[in-house]
Amino acid sequence: MDKKNALRAGALAAGTTLMMLLMTSPALALTRDDGDDPGTGLSVMETLGLYVVAPAAIFAVIAGLVMVLDRSSDRAPKTKSKAPAKAKASA
Repeated sequence: MDKKNALRAGALAAGTTLMMLLMTSPALALTRDDGDDPGTGLSVMETLGLYVVAPAAIFAVIAGLVMVLDRSSDRAPKTKSKAPAKAKASA
């Protein structure tokens, strides 16, 4: 029964991907729209800087700020106590 569900999920994912690829034809990119004013393209270094270096730098800045501004004093992991519970003394 598990293989049947996996096969069904795989077929659904493949069909959805195929339909999305067919609907987004790159041939539609050749026709220019009114008001379309494309600029010059990005170089390889500009692309890497914009999509790789800039997000990594922003992540590093946010992580650094969180570490610096964290005011919690207890950094050690908590250990569970194995001591037996005290029995109630009945009088």
